Amino acid sequence: MTDHTFGPMGWTPERIGSLEGKTFVVTGANGGVGFEAARILLSKGAEVVMLNRSAEKSEAAIATLKQEYGPGAGVSFILMDLADLASVRSAAAEVLRAVPRIDALICNAAIAQVPRQKFTKDGFESQLGTNHYGHFLLCGLLFTRIVASQGRIVVVASLGYKMGLRTIRFEDMNWDRNYSANPAYSQSKLAQMMFAYELQDRIREAGKPVGVYVCHPGSSATSLIQTSGSLASRIVFGLMSLSPLVQTAEKGAYPEVMCATEEGMQQRALYGPTGRMEWVGPVGRGTLEPFACDKAVMVQLWDRSEQETGFSWTL
Repeated sequence: MTDHTFGPMGWTPERIGSLEGKTFVVTGANGGVGFEAARILLSKGAEVVMLNRSAEKSEAAIATLKQEYGPGAGVSFILMDLADLASVRSAAAEVLRAVPRIDALICNAAIAQVPRQKFTKDGFESQLGTNHYGHFLLCGLLFTRIVASQGRIVVVASLGYKMGLRTIRFEDMNWDRNYSANPAYSQSKLAQMMFAYELQDRIREAGKPVGVYVCHPGSSATSLIQTSGSLASRIVFGLMSLSPLVQTAEKGAYPEVMCATEEGMQQRALYGPTGRMEWVGPVGRGTLEPFACDKAVMVQLWDRSEQETGFSWTL
């Protein structure tokens, strides 16, 4: 599918005007695509608050950014581990204390291709718990601040959502039977998308001034697979990264920055590269498979997510 909304070159950061006075909160921003998104936003004068699980990597990332944009660059970090709901609650409380406005919350952090079944601190399958439940809770806790700022929520998904069961395995969400890295990862990313599309519906019904957008980075050269994947998946991706089917982490950041800043975006959409297999190429609106918007599954997932996280949204 070719999207010509932004011309033949697709969306690029040149379209962004000044972001002075705006604040963006980004999860997993001390490396890879999240770091590149922070760089782009800072280059336009924005404030960026990183929510990361490693203090050491965060301090190094901030030092790099201040070297590039000057000691006065508006970048800071708050420690948060999405795999620990108590950590998410603590970080959200710190954001509400220290960050007066949120123009966009970018749910960028993820783990992928975890080779053997692992569990989060709260007992969830690690990919579902980190990628979906952690962000579900974070978005809920920060929602009133985002509403007050008339801001946005950007959910960074993955084309991997198509590589699994194409629905949520409610009877065995922890994959106690037949755990496999790919289907479990796929379910976690599909869950994130379904949460976003269901949130769109609830926001519309409540008449709240918040936009929710879903994107994916395509096939980007980041440390995601290196961080959590198996040796085999790391080798395969390492070889792939030498081919034209993998783009830079900076290009991988374009879709999430676009969703955080561009006007006139569509809600029921999936934004990302529109070139070969939608892995690389000009950034625009890509293909969204209908099963990702299955209303009955979305509602059931929402209810289950509230139950598992112990958090009830009020819209």
